Amino acid sequence: MLSKFAIDYILFPQHNERISTHRTDDPVEAEDFLMNLLSSGSRIVAIRHSAAEIEPHQFDRMVKVATERLASRMLSVSLDIDYATVKHRFGYSA
Repeated sequence: MLSKFAIDYILFPQHNERISTHRTDDPVEAEDFLMNLLSSGSRIVAIRHSAAEIEPHQFDRMVKVATERLASRMLSVSLDIDYATVKHRFGYSA
């Protein structure tokens, strides 16, 4: 059985060309994994849904949501404020 989401990525792209794949059925887990890739500086090669590569605007939306969640978490931790305050002051939702 195919996983619903598959994310192709390269760890340490400046030193490595090997493409790895993370598979999951949970869209929230896919966003969490994208957050981890963004924070580590990994290269996101492709995102597939049900074995088909997603449209560019869907790709951009998933990366944007992961970026906003990551920024929200970083602000919350660094400034020691709750997510409601982060949303009010900076416009990022949790």
